[in-house]
Amino acid sequence: MTWTAPEVEIPAEPVLGPERAVLEAVLDRHRAMFLAKCAGLTGAELATASAPPSTLTLLGLIRHLTDVERVWCRVRADGQDLGPRYASQANPDAAFDYLDPERAEAEHAALVEEVGLARRAVAGKDLDHVFVHERRGEMSLRWLYLHLVEEYAQHNGHADLLRERIDGSTSE
Repeated sequence: MTWTAPEVEIPAEPVLGPERAVLEAVLDRHRAMFLAKCAGLTGAELATASAPPSTLTLLGLIRHLTDVERVWCRVRADGQDLGPRYASQANPDAAFDYLDPERAEAEHAALVEEVGLARRAVAGKDLDHVFVHERRGEMSLRWLYLHLVEEYAQHNGHADLLRERIDGSTSE
């Protein structure tokens, strides 16, 4: 049986509420939107490049966003002694290289796991919590939430184009 990415329910867009709750809900909505753009696709489809020679694929974005969640929330904001799963100093774009469609289920699960770990890593921190980025200096958790929303929004646009190229599907 061939694995396909699971269906995802996209939560309603929050328009009222306390700042933290709205930031978290908007981010979770973008996270779900990305996973929904992958839903129903096989590993081979997730690894399909949009327009060769570009290496941009949904599977590469899954791996990239896994690193984004891990590095920004767990390493930077929470100070955990971890490295990225895919990227390195020598190859910051490694998430898009050497994709194995047979590993798509594990890569998808790694992203879902990292999202949960990222949520827990920042859950007890105030929005004014300050952490230090190695090149950019001091940053707040509030900024981090906005940055993650921006990151997902950008990649959701990429995912729209990739998905349409794969099977003609367009979505919200």
